[in-house]
Amino acid sequence: MTENPRNERTNPPTRFLRLPEVMARTGLSRSTIYVRLAAGCFPRPVALGGRAVGWIEAEIEEWVAERIDESRIDEDRAGERGEAAHGIPEASWRAAGVRPVR
Repeated sequence: MTENPRNERTNPPTRFLRLPEVMARTGLSRSTIYVRLAAGCFPRPVALGGRAVGWIEAEIEEWVAERIDESRIDEDRAGERGEAAHGIPEASWRAAGVRPVR
């Protein structure tokens, strides 16, 4: 039986990211990554041998996507507070460059 070459496209191989790449993709510093690791708020690295570790690319991408989603939810809540507090539609106060008080 031959392998289906389409499987490679639908199930990409697992790729490990080293710390500099994780820093570049997340915008976090080395120390912040390790602080969040200790707090359980960041994907755990995988031991690659010796003293080398790597992060699973898909887990980092998922973490970044979650931060984006959380940011958008927070922005929506801020818009609701701004409109409710001032009686002004969000689009109007955003166009004027006004930010809601948090």
